[in-house]
Amino acid sequence: EEIDIVCAGINHQTWYIQVTHRGRDMLPYLLEAFEKHPELSKSEPCRIDVLRRFGYYSTESNGHLSEYLPWYRKRKEEIRRWICPDVWIGGRAAGDLNHCIEKTDEYRRMYPKWLSGEADYIRLGERSEEHGSYIIEALETGRTYRGHFNIENKGLITNLPKEACVEVPCLVDRSGVQPTYIGDLPPQLAALNRTNINTQLLTIEAAITRKREHVYHAAMLDPHTAAELTLDEIVALCDDLIEAHGDWLPKFH
Repeated sequence: EEIDIVCAGINHQTWYIQVTHRGRDMLPYLLEAFEKHPELSKSEPCRIDVLRRFGYYSTESNGHLSEYLPWYRKRKEEIRRWICPDVWIGGRAAGDLNHCIEKTDEYRRMYPKWLSGEADYIRLGERSEEHGSYIIEALETGRTYRGHFNIENKGLITNLPKEACVEVPCLVDRSGVQPTYIGDLPPQLAALNRTNINTQLLTIEAAITRKREHVYHAAMLDPHTAAELTLDEIVALCDDLIEAHGDWLPKFH
């Protein structure tokens, strides 16, 4: 309640570009606070290192942040230095996959009980922390809600491509979703974002044109993939994935 934040960037690579406590700029104090914290200094080594080197703290979890960068998961002998194996979002191998499998198993086990009323999931009058219900409430009632959402750029972040999907503060009321103009991100942050936007835009191109070479291009330019694999290995990986998941994908030429 005493802290105001502005975050901007792209999904899973968004930055705290403004943090104030009762109007006082707190950005200069974040690194020392994280480094001295008895728990976070151990559970967020990747996020703290990025803060140290690039000057801004990432909104994304330690594990997810490491996947969007080329430096932290490229050598097996160094991975333990940058991940926290205690929680799945800390970066342990297949953490996200295993979490999804566990949640799917829970859903299959519990859905009949939720449906029959034997077990409560979200009780009447309660809500989760997801944005969805708050957005619907604001649209229907006019009660203003502020969140950080993913939205088409359209000049909101001026040093990122206009075709990109960006994450910025938005206000929601009965008139719809109103995004906040950011202007230029610090140049080093925009540069990091663009390395992933390149892959995103090429993925869209692959989906629209159905050209397999654009699938290869997208994977070749992904920072994490490029840090670990040769071009031949990337092409072979893409071919294997397309074959394995072909029933869920368009037919690529």
